[in-house]
Amino acid sequence: MNAEFILNELQSVGTSEKATLLQRFFKTGPGQYGEGDVFIGVVVPHIRSIAKANLRIPMTEISKLLMSKYHEARLCALVILTERFKKVSGDERKEIYDFYIKNTSRINNWDLVDITCPTVVGEYLTDKNRDILYEFADSNYLWEQRISIVSTLAFIRKGDFTDTFELSKKLLNHPHDLMHKAVGWMLRETGKRDRNLLTGFLEKYAMKMPRTALRYAIEHYPEPERQYFLKKKNFKDFPKIN
Repeated sequence: MNAEFILNELQSVGTSEKATLLQRFFKTGPGQYGEGDVFIGVVVPHIRSIAKANLRIPMTEISKLLMSKYHEARLCALVILTERFKKVSGDERKEIYDFYIKNTSRINNWDLVDITCPTVVGEYLTDKNRDILYEFADSNYLWEQRISIVSTLAFIRKGDFTDTFELSKKLLNHPHDLMHKAVGWMLRETGKRDRNLLTGFLEKYAMKMPRTALRYAIEHYPEPERQYFLKKKNFKDFPKIN
């Protein structure tokens, strides 16, 4: 098993039609957030299947996959890391986490972040110092910023909401719509588990939140409560983000 073999597997199930659709969906045009990314045209279930069949691939070969110009090859590498992380403990988990943190430059679209960081970063940091998330939140790299907030999904699932709220405050005025969605998503997940805590946060910050973040956060509120928070929010003059 090596990177070349996996890449050939991916190419065997990819189609040019799907590649064209994916390049549009993931905004790969000039000036867009995924500018220059290249797709083979493979759907996620096929990527997961290939990844799970190759979990024993050496880290050196995972690194080669992660260096690929092809989006699906990088995703496959990250799925392998994530699935492997679930099966090991101790030093082996630390090795995967360290590798992930050192290679964030190759984790360069929202799906690569969202499918992997709650496990590899969030689960690893559950009982550890979480300063790295605040460093990433202060980064100039969009995808490290997204990793910082989406990783807290692991904490939310365990009833620990502190970092989600703190990072949400740090990222509240982020200029990119992808971060508005990520912050709103994590707040919504928090609210599913403790509506009162989320309501308290929204009472204080709803007026400062971007429209998208607020709408995501209140998605599961009853309509009267949704309207209450929407009326607290002045939606005018938000810049359009393409």
